[in-house]
Amino acid sequence: MGVSQACYCIGQIVHHKLFDYRGVIIDVDPKFCGTQQWYDTMARSRPPKDLPWYHVLVHNSAQQTYVAERNLELIPEPNPISHPLLSSCFGAFENGAYVPHRPKH
Repeated sequence: MGVSQACYCIGQIVHHKLFDYRGVIIDVDPKFCGTQQWYDTMARSRPPKDLPWYHVLVHNSAQQTYVAERNLELIPEPNPISHPLLSSCFGAFENGAYVPHRPKH
């Protein structure tokens, strides 16, 4: 089975449909990259492993989560989030999304 194209991208503000929090995407895996033990313990809704998964900084928290694409949705009018790692990942907040830092050469 092939790998699916991700619906969301780094810097977008998303809402977790099951746990009702919002956050910003900091990385995308084309398929589940965790351990079977983590999946069995944490992914109780048993989302598909062969679809994209996202690393998300959680708003008003120091937490980072790993979320299946089917559990996320875009926020129609996103506002900035608050997270201690935000400035190390992104620069400006423009047009409803964060702009990743440019790599230094």
